Amino acid sequence: MDQEGGYICAACGEEIIVPVDPSQGTHQQYVEDCPVCCHPNLLTVESDSQGAWIRAEAE
Repeated sequence: MDQEGGYICAACGEEIIVPVDPSQGTHQQYVEDCPVCCHPNLLTVESDSQGAWIRAEAE
């Protein structure tokens, strides 16, 4: 099952939609650059059968 989640960039405030890979577990944490402003965000992803929730913090 493909999942998507969204977060608000900690630097520019844009909403970003990203794919979530459920095969990596229900709790994930990684750094991703914002596609709008290029600032890095530390993403914390929690997922279950209902969907994915993403929290972003400035890296």
